[in-house]
Amino acid sequence: MTANEKNEAASKPASQNPFDIFIAGVRKGLNIVLYSLLPNVLMAFVLTQILRLFGVMDFLGETCGGLMGLFGLPGEAITVLLATWLSCGAGVGVAASLASHGTLQPHDITILAPAFILMASQIQYMGRLLGVADVPKKYWPVLMLNSVLMAFLGMILMRIVFL
Repeated sequence: MTANEKNEAASKPASQNPFDIFIAGVRKGLNIVLYSLLPNVLMAFVLTQILRLFGVMDFLGETCGGLMGLFGLPGEAITVLLATWLSCGAGVGVAASLASHGTLQPHDITILAPAFILMASQIQYMGRLLGVADVPKKYWPVLMLNSVLMAFLGMILMRIVFL
C-alpha cells in the first residue's frame, strides 16, 4: 500500500454513518486550514506589518496610487494583488491587514474580490498545473497574463457596479 493510499484510507470513515462522514470531513477541513491556509495568512499579515514599519507601504501608496486609482483603490492595494499572485491566502491576509489599519474599506475589498479568484496562486500553480499538463512553455506567459488581465477587468467591472 502506497503512502497516498494509506492517507486516503485513514481519511475515510469506518462506517457510512452520516455523523462519521461529517467528522471525517471536519478533520480534513481543519487539516487544510491549520496546515495550508493559516500559515499563508499569518505570513502575509506579518509581512504587511514589516513593510509598514520600513515605510514601503507609504512608498507604494504614492508610487502606485495612479494605477490603483483606475480601480478606485488606494496605492497600497497593489500589495494585495502581488500577494494574491503568489498565494490566495497571502492576498487575503494582506487585505485583512490593510483593512485593520483602515487603509482598505469594505468597498475596496469588494473591488479586489475578483482578483482573489482570477489570479490567485498563479506562481504556485504554474509548475504544478501547466507542467503536469504538458502545456508548452511558450504559452505560459500568455496564460499568466490572461488571468491578470481578467482580474483587472473584473475589478473595473466591480468598480462600475459599486459606484
